[in-house]
Amino acid sequence: MSVQKPSLPKGTRDFGPLQMARRNYILDTIKDTFKLFGFQQLETPAMENLSTLTGKYGDEGDQLLFKILNSGDFLKNVEVGDVEFGTAVVLPKVSEKGLRYDLTVPFARFVVMNRNDITFPFKRFQIQPVWRADRPQKGRYREFHQCDADVVGTDSLVCELEILLMIKRVFANLGIKDYSIKINNRKILTGISEVIGEKGREGELCIAIDKLDKIGWEKVQEELLQKNFGQNSIEKLEPVINLKQSNKEKLGFLKTFLANSENGLKGLEELEEVFGLLQAYGETEEHVDFDVVLARGLSYYTGAIFEVKVNNVSIGSVSGGGRYDNLTGVFGLEGVSGVGFSFGVDRLYDVMDELGIFPEENLDKTKVLITHFDEKGFAYGLKVLNQLRKSGVSSELFPEIAKIKKQFTYADKKGIPYVIVLGDTEINNGVVSLKNLATGQQDSMKLEEAIEKML
Repeated sequence: MSVQKPSLPKGTRDFGPLQMARRNYILDTIKDTFKLFGFQQLETPAMENLSTLTGKYGDEGDQLLFKILNSGDFLKNVEVGDVEFGTAVVLPKVSEKGLRYDLTVPFARFVVMNRNDITFPFKRFQIQPVWRADRPQKGRYREFHQCDADVVGTDSLVCELEILLMIKRVFANLGIKDYSIKINNRKILTGISEVIGEKGREGELCIAIDKLDKIGWEKVQEELLQKNFGQNSIEKLEPVINLKQSNKEKLGFLKTFLANSENGLKGLEELEEVFGLLQAYGETEEHVDFDVVLARGLSYYTGAIFEVKVNNVSIGSVSGGGRYDNLTGVFGLEGVSGVGFSFGVDRLYDVMDELGIFPEENLDKTKVLITHFDEKGFAYGLKVLNQLRKSGVSSELFPEIAKIKKQFTYADKKGIPYVIVLGDTEINNGVVSLKNLATGQQDSMKLEEAIEKML
């Protein structure tokens, strides 16, 4: 029998102990902030009924859903002739379930199914893996974690304020200092398309504008011309593209520019209110940048939109979101407004890795290894181990009788900072020898003293 070489499905990864420690550091920081702001955690199943998932992400999204074959004889309902008609006929007969594509649609389903038990406004956060049958490439995986927070059941702009505050707090706690939270409002984009004479075409306008960072204004103009936007409209758009002043000055300019658009003025008013709330809360506009041409994936946003970029790193946006008017409408519950955003945990990891700002000292490592020379030392070591763990010191006892050098090498390779050495002298005197592997300093002391030193 040949030995099979193990491998992973494309677009998936293992996370070793170091990566897990770092990921947990990021996730714990985020969770801590969500809880501080009154968000409650939810989990939904990895699989949903395909009827829940299909038709929510557009045609392209439907193609990217991982389908699960029915258990048992999944071909039992398929007839010979069905295959000629292709996937559309065969699929419903062999698969009723799929892996979730995002956390938003399952959340909408949860809200509708539990609407009588939920207290509105409902603040929830969810941190779980999602699956997409995408072509794997750098930074794009088939299985990855999403980390969402949403508030549904209120139009209050305090929710938008809290998103800004949560992003600021998480970044401060992770040690990310050079970043900007770009904020805009979908109604402003609608207003711009009205004012330049292309009413109702904000979708197309935004798809083009969204590429500004990547291809530049020249190429965006070409794309707009190809989409039959008038030369006159494009010229009217130009001053907006080049706006580079402070948030306040941009608002002032747009009040004049959008004077004839009710939608546009409403968007400006909402944005001004968010800035006013930020001030009333006692926070500054530092890191908050009103980006007039920010146009995130437009399909369901209706109000504020957010995107967070860390400066001077090679990774794109690390967080984004916005307000939507009708999250639950597809499941028959109309008029539930909400606002939400998510942190890209994988991208945050890559940013912190690139910047070299992971705090190695407080990641989940063993604090101390107990070493020994013989059976007697091993037995004494077990008692010491019990005391250490009762005091909350993460500790290990080397599990075999082995040369002391081998035990020290083990501590070294695992990055354990302290070693307790137990020889005859220590056992007879009821003490321990504590060695700090970084400094090489070794002292004999009572166990209580050693515990204090390490905590």
